[in-house]
Amino acid sequence: MTIEVTHEPIDVERGRPEARRRPWDCKYRTVLLVADGLVAVVAALLIHGAYGRWAVALVLPPTWIAIMCAHRSYDRGALGLGTEEYRRVLRGAVALPALSAAVYWLFTQDADLLHDMIMAAVPVVGIGLPVRYALRRRLHRRWARGRGRSPALLVGPARDVLELVGVLRRGGAQELQVAGVCLSDPENAAQIRGTGLPVLGGVDDLNDVVGALSIGTVVVLPAPGLDASVLRRMSWTAAARGVDFLLVPMLGDISAARLAIRPAGGVPLIRIEAPSLSRAARLPKELVDRSLAAALLLLLAVPLLVIAFVVRLDSPGPALFRQQRVGRYGDHFTMFKFRTMRPDSEALRAELVHLNQNSDGLLFKVREDPRITRVGSFLRRSSLDELPQLLNVVRGHMSLVGPRPSLPAEVEEYTPDIKRRLLVKPGLTGLWQVSGRSDLPWDDAVRLDLGYVDNWSMSLDLTILLRTGSAVVRGTGAY
Repeated sequence: MTIEVTHEPIDVERGRPEARRRPWDCKYRTVLLVADGLVAVVAALLIHGAYGRWAVALVLPPTWIAIMCAHRSYDRGALGLGTEEYRRVLRGAVALPALSAAVYWLFTQDADLLHDMIMAAVPVVGIGLPVRYALRRRLHRRWARGRGRSPALLVGPARDVLELVGVLRRGGAQELQVAGVCLSDPENAAQIRGTGLPVLGGVDDLNDVVGALSIGTVVVLPAPGLDASVLRRMSWTAAARGVDFLLVPMLGDISAARLAIRPAGGVPLIRIEAPSLSRAARLPKELVDRSLAAALLLLLAVPLLVIAFVVRLDSPGPALFRQQRVGRYGDHFTMFKFRTMRPDSEALRAELVHLNQNSDGLLFKVREDPRITRVGSFLRRSSLDELPQLLNVVRGHMSLVGPRPSLPAEVEEYTPDIKRRLLVKPGLTGLWQVSGRSDLPWDDAVRLDLGYVDNWSMSLDLTILLRTGSAVVRGTGAY
């Protein structure tokens, strides 16, 4: 790809130019502002309908908008991120009763208004979160169609650029659209061109490339030659051009919630919080897992019996398949699934080794496996064969969300790093399952599982559960 570059000097006396706004930025912020106002109006009308007082309808909308502004719900850095947006809405819902109580004691002494404002916290968050989710999904659909995305320039070594590009492409719809690469090791340019991305020069060409193209974001990856002075000059170039300047941390797969800036002697240091792996931190997850799994077993009792009956009719053998798996801390347990293979499937496995789709790792997966029964094929595509694992969740061996439950033979081959998967309970669904399942290479499956262990939170579990439905419908990697 050939580009024309300009070498016009940058006038430092003009001050910082207005940033090249993301195409969707202002519009999305305005839509959120209007949506939050309408949510507050609806919540106020519900409270008025329940208690017959109009004061809350006048006070709640501006108060809710002010709280959302105070919690930086419209900040550029949080827009479209989903989990962070939802967290700020929840914080606002907690702040609403506290603010109302403070105003009551200091100014109004109106007990009815205090009661109504406290009660309004429930409908305002109950309506606000689904609205935010719908707007975010709409934004992501626009990005998926290539609309409103920010052209990004990646700067760094070829190997790390390739890894980042792979992660971005697997991550689904997102704002950044890689427009080109400036390499710190230009001798490896052929590796980048193999991905279809243009190599636009080296690190020294950054100013010319950003000036010639409509770059909205510069993303810099760690490299031996990019010391503090080089990074500082690059940030000055980005600031002068009015583009965003992002640094990729040396430690990947860390959620934003675990990162914080901690100044020390005037130096901004990045603090990485430890993963939430203690029993006390996971007690709410344990309670939710077991209670929800028990409720689902009661709700699905009849369909489960029907599936078991059909499995028995389709082929000889038991309806349930029992297999030893490895749980948290390496404890073994018996995992349940609906049987999807012939009873002699284990004996035939050696004959199918050459067909293994995951020959790059420890998993054994064969597309169109001849051992699978007719009903078993349907159960696998629809993931209905996994439903008996709700029994394992109720018994405390598994969670609703977690890494894939491993076979003992697989665990024996794990390196110390991969064994971190065993610090949490395996899950009925997880990042691996909603990101491609058996189609994923082994290294990517491990990366996703370790990322889940390190970045676990209740909000991450909720996100995975919401994504599970669409993954099951698509059936990608289910064989």
